[in-house]
Amino acid sequence: METTNQIKHRGPHPGILALIFAVLFITGLSFVITFTAGAPHFPNPADAPQTIVSYFQNHPHDALMCSFFQFVSFVPLGLYTMTMSSRLRFLWNKAVGPFIALFGGLVTAVNMALTALLIWVMAYPGIAQDASVIRALYYMAFAMGGVGYSVPMGLLIAGIAVSAGFMKLLPKWVVIFGIVIAVFGEISCLSLIFPKMIAFIPLTRFPGFIWLAIAGFMLPNSIVKKS
Repeated sequence: METTNQIKHRGPHPGILALIFAVLFITGLSFVITFTAGAPHFPNPADAPQTIVSYFQNHPHDALMCSFFQFVSFVPLGLYTMTMSSRLRFLWNKAVGPFIALFGGLVTAVNMALTALLIWVMAYPGIAQDASVIRALYYMAFAMGGVGYSVPMGLLIAGIAVSAGFMKLLPKWVVIFGIVIAVFGEISCLSLIFPKMIAFIPLTRFPGFIWLAIAGFMLPNSIVKKS
C-alpha cells in the first residue's frame, strides 16, 4: 500500500529573518535620515566636500548608531540567504539559480558589514578632524553601501525569483515583482558612470525589503514523498 510522508525543510524561518533584517537596517537609517527641510542628514555624493566633513564632525553619535544597527543587520540577511538557497535545493531545484542567490546574498551581507565598519571609523573621535581622510572613507562607504548593495541584492532576488518561477513555487506576481527589482539592482551599477541613475539604488533597497519578506513567508517549506 502506497503511503505519503511530508518532509519539512529544517532551518530558521526566512520570512522572520527578512523582517528582522529590514527592521534593523531601517532603524539604523532613522538616525541619519530626516524628512524635515533643513535638518541635518547623512550626506550624499553630490554634496559639497565641506558638507560631508561637517556632518561627521557634528553628528558622530548619529553616524555611530547607524553603523551599529546596519552592522548587526548583516547577520539575518546572511542567514536568510543561506536558508532560501538551501530550501530551493531541498525543493529539488537543481539549476544554478540557488547558487546565484547564495552568491548575491553573501556579497550583499559582506558589503553591508564593511560599509557599517567604515561609518564606525568615520564616527570615531578625532577621525572627522582630518577632512581628506573623512572624504576618502565616505566615498568608499557610499560605494559599498550603494551599488555594492543594490547589484548583489539584485542577484539574490533574481536567483530566488527565477528559480521559484520555473518551479511554480511562488505566485506569478511575486516572481514578476522580484524580477523587476532585480533589474533595477543591476541597472544601478550605471550610477558609477551616470550619477543621476543613483535613484535605482533605493528602488532596489526598499522594495527589496518587502519582496524578501514576501518570498520568505510564501516559499514552500515541505515536500511530499511517496513510499
